[in-house]
Amino acid sequence: MKIKKILVSQPKPSSEKSPYFDIAKRHNVELVFRPFIKVEGLSSKEFRQQKINISDFTAVIFTARTAIDHFFRLAEETRVTIPDTMRYFCTTEAIALYLQKYIQYRKRKIFHGTTGKLQEMLPQFVKHSKEKFLFAVSDVHKDNTSILDENKINYTKAVMYRTVSNDFTSQEPFDYDMLLFFSPQGIESLKKNFPNFEQGDIQIGCFGASTAKAIRDAGLRLDMDAPTEKAPSVTAALDLFLAESNK
Repeated sequence: MKIKKILVSQPKPSSEKSPYFDIAKRHNVELVFRPFIKVEGLSSKEFRQQKINISDFTAVIFTARTAIDHFFRLAEETRVTIPDTMRYFCTTEAIALYLQKYIQYRKRKIFHGTTGKLQEMLPQFVKHSKEKFLFAVSDVHKDNTSILDENKINYTKAVMYRTVSNDFTSQEPFDYDMLLFFSPQGIESLKKNFPNFEQGDIQIGCFGASTAKAIRDAGLRLDMDAPTEKAPSVTAALDLFLAESNK
C-alpha cells in the first residue's frame, strides 16, 4: 500500500528548513502535525498540595523550557517573588537562554550543560552543594536523579505540569496511512481516543525503545523505528521507509 498521508504526533516545526518538509516533497506525501498529548500546568491549589514553598529554595534545576514557563507562572500565582540571588541550572544552553524571557541573563547565576543529561552537570552541582535545589518536573519524567542522590545534593522534586491526552474531536478526520509516535503517552492517547482502533494496513513508526515497547504491549504492529545504525533520527528512518514502501 502506498503511503500518502502521515500523522506526526508532534507540533509543526517552526523552521521551514526542517527535514520533514524535504521528505514531504521528495516522496509526495502529506504530513499532518497533530500531537496526541499536550502539556497542562498544575493549578496553584494543586501545587500547594505538595507542600512545597518556592521561596525556601536557593537554586532551580530545569530540563525543559516548559518547566521554566510553569515555574514562573506558579511563582506569580502563589505570590512568590523570585530573588535576584536565585541560581539556575539548565541541562542545555537553549534552555538556559530561554530564561531571558523572565529574568536578566547573568552568567554568574545561570549554569548549563550541552548534552541534556544531569550527569554532565555534576561538577557544577558539587561546586554549589550548599544550595537548596528545586527540581521542576512534569508528572511523567525520565530524569535519572541517582547522580544527585549519590553525591548528597540537597534537592526536592516539584511537579509543576502534567502530560494529558490531546483529544480528537468528532469533526477531525482520521484517515492516515501512517502514524508516528514519540512517547508511550501518545499510545495511551490513541487507545483513549479510539478504543476500537484496528491497525489493518496503517503503518506505525516511533522514536525510542520505551515507545516501541508501548506499541507492542498495546498489541499493535511496529513497522518503523528509530534510532537505528542507519537512521539515528525519525526523519532519517522515515526517509528510508518511504523510499522502500513507495517504490
